[in-house]
Amino acid sequence: MPIDEIPLEVRVKGPFACFTRPEMKVERVSYPVMTPSAARGILEAIFWKPQFRWLITEIRVLAPVRYFSIVRNEVTQRASEKNASEWEKKGGGFDASTARTQRHTLALRDVDYVIRARQILTPDTGDNPTKYRDQFRRRVRKGQCFSRPYLGCREFAADFSEPDGTESPIPDEMGIGSMLWDLHYNRDGSGRGKPVFFPAHLKNGVLCIPDLTGNT
Repeated sequence: MPIDEIPLEVRVKGPFACFTRPEMKVERVSYPVMTPSAARGILEAIFWKPQFRWLITEIRVLAPVRYFSIVRNEVTQRASEKNASEWEKKGGGFDASTARTQRHTLALRDVDYVIRARQILTPDTGDNPTKYRDQFRRRVRKGQCFSRPYLGCREFAADFSEPDGTESPIPDEMGIGSMLWDLHYNRDGSGRGKPVFFPAHLKNGVLCIPDLTGNT
């Protein structure tokens, strides 16, 4: 699939963020930096079209990495459509108080990033990629989005804006370890996907992300 060679950038920030490491089973522990999949979700919330998909190439960290911990009430069960149908016929309902548990979260605070990405056009797209670049830039400039972008967890909303060119990444070097790149979904329509990881390293405040789509 052809890749638009002109990168696009957006600045995102917020008071709280949590990009959960999958190796932590019960307690949520955040990566120190935004993951590529979280960055892609933010871009899709701002602008999405079936004619292309986003390829994240770089995340620049503008604010020092700071953690904080919280304890939240969560439920251990989900209310399914099947159970809801039975409740409608026979009565009853979901009682959250019987499935409530407290879980610890180690999250990030006062985060600030610049996301750099390119658009991968679908093979049957005959449009000029300039069209989609301009649409994205206009939406960022006006603060428009299809849904509110968030920083890892939906309750951690993100603000976004155009970079003004003065943004400077932090001078930190950090080995992050194995980081989630994204999911490779099965083509059978099942919605199942295989997680793909890459060795992540923060160099002078910049996380460079490899292209693992098979594109060159």
